Amino acid sequence: MKLSYFPGCSLDGTAKEYGLSTRAICQRLGLELIEVPDWNCCGASSGHSTNFLLGHALAARNLILAEKQGLDLVVACAACFSRFKKTDITLKDNAGLNKKMEKIMGTVYKGGLRIRHLLDVICNTVGMETIRKKVSNPLKDLRLVPYYGCVIVRPHEVTQFDDEEQPQTMDNLIEAIGAECLPWSEKTECCGASLSLTRVDIVKKLARGIVDMGKDAGA
Repeated sequence: MKLSYFPGCSLDGTAKEYGLSTRAICQRLGLELIEVPDWNCCGASSGHSTNFLLGHALAARNLILAEKQGLDLVVACAACFSRFKKTDITLKDNAGLNKKMEKIMGTVYKGGLRIRHLLDVICNTVGMETIRKKVSNPLKDLRLVPYYGCVIVRPHEVTQFDDEEQPQTMDNLIEAIGAECLPWSEKTECCGASLSLTRVDIVKKLARGIVDMGKDAGA
């Protein structure tokens, strides 16, 4: 299966190991990732918080490039996924804004692109049965808690993926690869990532709380 793929800044930089593992896993699962040509930063999270037009323009350019590939767009970064989904819906609902984008980009976004998070593709397109068959080293000694964060599943009218309070996709994946999935209350709590550069104190507090709750759950 061929998919348009947007790596984003993080998977090419500070989270390079995530990018490498994404490509390796997709190859193993028969997913051919075709990188969006000449992609740019999606604007998360500073772009949209400082300038409405810029925030959507950064995302829109990537959507236009991906739409030309004629494939579903898969995104591994939660923040990029969120920005693309929001811009996709905004441009579909706001003809005036889409017209401005046409002037900026020289072409219009037609809105026919299907934007999906990597977790969705692996679990719902490849499927649990195939994943179980592909597992060569079951993680049977690991006790894990699934952490989705707040932007993959919320708001549901934008992401259109899983339940926004009690998602189960990652839970099922953890069990499929042989690990024990533990119940806990923090799976969709915010980690404060958007404040990483401006309010490190808040991010540390939120992230520490999530980690501590994971430990308390037995992970």
